[in-house]
Amino acid sequence: MRVALLAESFLPHMNGVTGSVLHVLRHLAEAGHETLVIAPKSGDVTADLHGARTELLRSVPLPSYPEVRVVFARAARLGALLRDFDPDVVHLASPFVLGWQGLAAADALKIPSVAVYQTDVVAYSQKYGLPHATALVAGHVSRLHRRATLTLAPSSASTRQLEELGVDRIRRWGRGVDAVRFAPEHRDDAWRARIAPNGERIIGYVGRLAPEKQVDDLRTLADLPGTRLVIVGDGPSRPALEKAIPDAVFTGHLGGSQLASTLAGFDVFVHPGESETFGQTIQEALASGVPVVATGVGGPLDLVRSSVDGWLYRPGDLGDLRTRVADLVGDEAKRRAFARAARGSVEGRTWSALTGALIEHYHDAVALRRVDDSLLRRTSPRPAGTATSRTRGQWTRFVALGDSLTEGLCDASRMPSGQFRGWADRLAELLAGTTDQGPFRYANLAVRSRRVRHLIDEQIPAALELKPDLVSILIGANDLVGPAPVLPALVSEVESAVRALRRGGADVLLVTTFLPQRPAARIFARRFAAYNVHLRRIAAEQGAVLLDLEAVGEIGEAPMWADDLVHLSSAGHRLVAYRAAEALGVPDARALLGLDEALHADDAERPSGTWLTRDALPWLWRRVRGRTAGDGVVAKHTGYVELPTRGDRLRADAV
Repeated sequence: MRVALLAESFLPHMNGVTGSVLHVLRHLAEAGHETLVIAPKSGDVTADLHGARTELLRSVPLPSYPEVRVVFARAARLGALLRDFDPDVVHLASPFVLGWQGLAAADALKIPSVAVYQTDVVAYSQKYGLPHATALVAGHVSRLHRRATLTLAPSSASTRQLEELGVDRIRRWGRGVDAVRFAPEHRDDAWRARIAPNGERIIGYVGRLAPEKQVDDLRTLADLPGTRLVIVGDGPSRPALEKAIPDAVFTGHLGGSQLASTLAGFDVFVHPGESETFGQTIQEALASGVPVVATGVGGPLDLVRSSVDGWLYRPGDLGDLRTRVADLVGDEAKRRAFARAARGSVEGRTWSALTGALIEHYHDAVALRRVDDSLLRRTSPRPAGTATSRTRGQWTRFVALGDSLTEGLCDASRMPSGQFRGWADRLAELLAGTTDQGPFRYANLAVRSRRVRHLIDEQIPAALELKPDLVSILIGANDLVGPAPVLPALVSEVESAVRALRRGGADVLLVTTFLPQRPAARIFARRFAAYNVHLRRIAAEQGAVLLDLEAVGEIGEAPMWADDLVHLSSAGHRLVAYRAAEALGVPDARALLGLDEALHADDAERPSGTWLTRDALPWLWRRVRGRTAGDGVVAKHTGYVELPTRGDRLRADAV
């Protein structure tokens, strides 16, 4: 298989997500699979990536945690990378920001996606003192994993959490452990003598030093008689922890054989975090023959067998934590018995075995994606997903709303002088041509230069009067290229428009905004991307059909844009029309696009004059005068026009 892995975190920053990706790359390569890694760039990568191609994208650090990098990549950019690699499946490692855009790109290309749930970001938002953001984060996690073809959860606790968020198609997939690297025989007695010269029992922790890990809870063990506390790892909490637990040994980050020998040198491993979806360091401690004391919530529930290879203490009860640790450090026979059981518990959890299971999940996702696409063509929704209110393909009253793009400016192919066709007109003909019902009625209320406020004040009321069963909305670009747009206000108005149409019984085709691939357009890219994130959320929450054009890389290419550099060419309008038809379930829409391109090349005359005199100066003059190109312009179809249907043609042929 060809597997594209999108990771929210990557080298040189080492954590659970990065470690899992590296193990998967190794074992996929050994099994003969090809891989591509798309991840944040934060430094030089010198590790062996086992033949994987890499696309490391520009990223920015989180202000409070600079080791964590965030990529704000456009879905179109990711779509181009995926098209070039042509993967069989997209693997999303702990998806959140980059993963969401990658998911949009995979959807646009109809590539199955497997989202691996590794980080409980909902709990993290609470730990970092962001309670007001918790609901937003939970909603984002829910939408992301419901949109993925398949979700892999590492533990029973994380499976329940995802189910409570409304996520379907969940499979269990844990983490492998390197039982050769992590083993009791790596115990280093010389190291132990240096750390505990008086024969103290060593209590150890390995992991990030950050608030969500609750390492501060280890203070309750600092004065436990006959013990020495060792804390392995680094992170933003380290300075405060060193002050709070001055007698502890802080080693900083360890890796390779040094980490293995240190872990094997512990007498008891303690894991206090309550937000773990799995707990890889717990598994590595068990493989090292070290009993574990962990909080009795989340991932540890599936790893630690209480009273067999460790103890699970009551979450938040630090007295119970201290008692459980004291029980093991004070009872040599029990500790040795627990250690033997710990080593035995990891048998069969090798990365080789886990990667074999992962490949089976990939094949499952490929099959499920075929089912989803088939259901879409047959007008049936994916179970537990959003769906339109009627059978797709049975619309008879279509209304298009928006600005110049939907009006059809610059699509003069085979049109009388001064008239334009446009993607919405083309879509209406496609929909009419695939229905046996009739008559098929179509109205286009879009007018050039219109903004979101015009959608609310003018177009929505007019559309509701027409009682449509399908409405398209492509709006917002004119707002976004203006000075200092208020994004929350724009989003709120678009959401209210979609909600009003849905309440009126109409299905809604909601279209994301997009930009040409030109240097001048980059200054608006972040605005457009942020706006589109909200459009995707609105579509998911309101049950609208999403046409995610931002994720279609072709739409930005020069041939898709007219000579004015602002509007779509006829080729661009054709692309949008057929992509919209595909989103609405018109059979073989993409093949029809290729046929249309081959048989109906543009024959419109190129406009005279230069871009400066023909387009730029008139636009600037209108702006200075406070006017727009749409002033005085009336929508091309303020009422319904009837288009011939497939049923009309069949009846005519029968006569």
